[in-house]
Amino acid sequence: MLMMAMWQGLQSDSISAGNTRLLMVFIGVVALSTLTQAVFVILAAIGAAKTQRRVLEIAEALHSRATPIIDKTEDLIKETLPKIRTISDNLVETSSVVKAKAKEFETTLSDVNQKTKAQVARVDGMVSGALTATGALAEIVHRSIKTPLIEMAGVVNGFKAGIDVLLKKSGGFANSASVRKKTAIEVYKDDRDAT
Repeated sequence: MLMMAMWQGLQSDSISAGNTRLLMVFIGVVALSTLTQAVFVILAAIGAAKTQRRVLEIAEALHSRATPIIDKTEDLIKETLPKIRTISDNLVETSSVVKAKAKEFETTLSDVNQKTKAQVARVDGMVSGALTATGALAEIVHRSIKTPLIEMAGVVNGFKAGIDVLLKKSGGFANSASVRKKTAIEVYKDDRDAT
C-alpha cells in the first residue's frame, strides 16, 4: 500500500527526473530484497520439510524398535506384578510376626528377669540365714565345749587341791605348790591369747 501511495505521488508533476531515478532504484532494491527474502523463506521451508521427514523417519525407526521392548516390558510387568504383590504381602505378614515374637520375647525376658531377681533374693536370704545359723551354731558348739571344760577343769583343780591338801598333811610331797602344773583354764586362756 505504501508503494501505491508513493507511485500516485509520482504521478503528480512535483517529482523531478532525478528523483524518479532514485525512486526506481529504491523500488528495485525493495523488489530485490523481497525476492531474496522469498528465496530464503522457500529454502528454510525446504530445509524444514527435509528435517521434518528425517525426524519422522527417526521417530518411526524408534517406534519400530521401542514397540517390542514396550510389549515385552508390559508382559513382564503383568507376569511379575502378582509375584511382587505376594512378596509384599509376605513381607507384611513376616513383619507382623516378627513384631509379635519380639513383644513375646520381651515379655518372656522381663518375666525371666523378675523371676531371677526373686530367686537371687531368696538365695541371698538363704545364704544369710545359713551364715547366721552357722555362726550361732559355732557359738553354741564353742560354749558347749568351753563350759564343760571349765567345769571339768574346776573339778580337776578341786580334786588336785584336795590331793595337795591330803599330801601336805601326810607329808608326801615337800613343796607341791612349786611343782604345780598349769590348770586347764590357764592353758585355754594362754592358747586364746596366742591366737
